[in-house]
Amino acid sequence: FRCYSPVAFGKKTDKEGAYIRKWIPALANFPAKYIYEPWKAPLAVQRQSGCVVGEHYPARIVDHEVVSKENMQKMKLAYGAANASQESEELAEDDEEATPLTK
Repeated sequence: FRCYSPVAFGKKTDKEGAYIRKWIPALANFPAKYIYEPWKAPLAVQRQSGCVVGEHYPARIVDHEVVSKENMQKMKLAYGAANASQESEELAEDDEEATPLTK
């Protein structure tokens, strides 16, 4: 399973945060170091950038590192249950094919 990190993906594909700066003007003046994780910027940096997280930009809702692991585990369980159900159905079909019908 894959769960893409909005932080790691952004850092890898747009190191300076041009996309974020264009579409989220509140973060336009943030240093590249914090553009993908503005909540990690020291308060002084947030103030200097003109955007205090929780005032001018929403505080983060979830910790992606935590919830992505939880979601991956849930997906693993869900796919495991689906695969087990499918295997049961296939076994039942095999039994029906192997058992001759008598009248």
